[in-house]
Amino acid sequence: MKTIHRIFGLACLLIVVAQAASAQTEKHQTLLSSYLRGWEYSIRAGFNIGGTSPLPLPKEIRQLDSYKPGLAIAIEGISTKWFGKDRKWGMSVGLRLEDKKMTTEATVKNYGMKIINTNGGELQGLWTGGVKTTVKNSYLTVPILANYRVNDRWKVSAGPYLSYLTEGNFSGHVYEGHLRTPDETGSRVDFTGESIATYDFSDNLRKFQWGLQVGGEWAAYKHLTVHADLTWGLNDIFQKDFDTITFAMYPIYLNFGFGYAF
Repeated sequence: MKTIHRIFGLACLLIVVAQAASAQTEKHQTLLSSYLRGWEYSIRAGFNIGGTSPLPLPKEIRQLDSYKPGLAIAIEGISTKWFGKDRKWGMSVGLRLEDKKMTTEATVKNYGMKIINTNGGELQGLWTGGVKTTVKNSYLTVPILANYRVNDRWKVSAGPYLSYLTEGNFSGHVYEGHLRTPDETGSRVDFTGESIATYDFSDNLRKFQWGLQVGGEWAAYKHLTVHADLTWGLNDIFQKDFDTITFAMYPIYLNFGFGYAF
């Protein structure tokens, strides 16, 4: 999922396939009802809005100066098995391709940092000043959810999810401040005016992540659905041995969009 155009193309292809499959379902309704008793299938397309943040905000982050969510697209296929005669309860498993993005600027004090200076060397220490961070991560996610059908149009769901990082970027630059190395009593390097230094922690991102998902879905028409799901990561996005940033960071995103139910 390297470009937005490829994602939109895949979404359009999935919708076309779903429409063709739906036509076949209408023709063979009796056969499929007996074969797929209690099963339901759907595809979804939507957007993720949120951020990757420590909880609670640590004392090192003094102020959040700006936030931009970025265009983060999610495409998903879901299989649901309903139980009982009334089919109020069910279990579902999905497969989701998704992006989680954000860009923030913050004012920090004694913030753990490893920067790349103008001659290509690295300096590690504690940064005080401005920090701009860009997060652009792509995941293959499997949600495993319990479902409850409130009525013919509404259902709610909750459960865990597992994610595998397919492409990750956590980078940015620092500005208008100073770095003390190796600690707050060490030597000081100043950056003022247009002077900046970059950093890149992409190689330190954790490959496997997990968390909780809770949400709801509304059937607008016979096959068209609208949904909103909150995903909350429960393990640090960085590897266990990464200690430059001294606090854990968690992805928290709201996904909303539309779907096609077979």
